[in-house]
Amino acid sequence: MKKLLTITLATALLGLASLPARADDTQAAINAMEAYLEFVDYGGATIFPEQIPQDEWKKFFVIDARDKGQFDKGHIPGARNIEWRQVLAQRNSIPKDKPVLIYCNVGTLSAQAGFALRLAGYENVRILQGGFSEWNAKGGFDAAARATAAPKCDDNQIEAAESSNCWPSF
Repeated sequence: MKKLLTITLATALLGLASLPARADDTQAAINAMEAYLEFVDYGGATIFPEQIPQDEWKKFFVIDARDKGQFDKGHIPGARNIEWRQVLAQRNSIPKDKPVLIYCNVGTLSAQAGFALRLAGYENVRILQGGFSEWNAKGGFDAAARATAAPKCDDNQIEAAESSNCWPSF
């Protein structure tokens, strides 16, 4: 019984000894987040699909932060599937010397993963605004070209084409 009490007391003391370290770790994390939030620009390094010309996509290390099932159903070609919860655990496989683009379905989970990576020292991370859904809706790799192309006139606008922003298609 005395031996059991000694073991229990020793275990409790070891646990108590680690409390200040945990408090210090928590405070360090809070300080890092506070410093980041004071520094980061409005938008938190988000980028829209139409801001990336088609020939620029190959310069990015693209991370699909969704789960494997969603990734398997469809993803941006060339993307690597690293679930958002795993980006820090797999950070050694993420380059710091080239732009990193991270996305999920609509941008919520990838924003959290991007925030974590930026706190870990990755200043090269961008979040795809609107995620995979918006990338698809805006034309995928052609989003930038579509965004800069003049809209086509419908039949009712052809007569007014000179005063409108569209081009007649004949």
